[in-house]
Amino acid sequence: MTGYTATDLADAWEFKILRSATGAFKKPEVLRSILEEEGRAGWVMIEKFDSQRVRLKRPAAARSGDSALGFDPYRTTVGISEGLLTLMIIGCTLAAAAIIIAIVLVATWK
Repeated sequence: MTGYTATDLADAWEFKILRSATGAFKKPEVLRSILEEEGRAGWVMIEKFDSQRVRLKRPAAARSGDSALGFDPYRTTVGISEGLLTLMIIGCTLAAAAIIIAIVLVATWK
């Protein structure tokens, strides 16, 4: 990981890590689209950690334009949240189990 330089910390920069629970950053077109939107708020990418995390920075002075944006400039996730993804996986697993149990019950009923 790239460390923060003394200049970065002294020159009033803000930093954040943007996450994707589904690994959306592995697709260059998706990453480009997200970075374009973040760029409207002044954020620029410092580094891409992996398909799920990128680090961004922006000048603290960019806060003055936040109210005109159509999104939260301090968001830290894009796409589906980790919690919702977990609930969907659990729901699908329970639904599959219910279908298997129903099939077994119908097969043994005869």
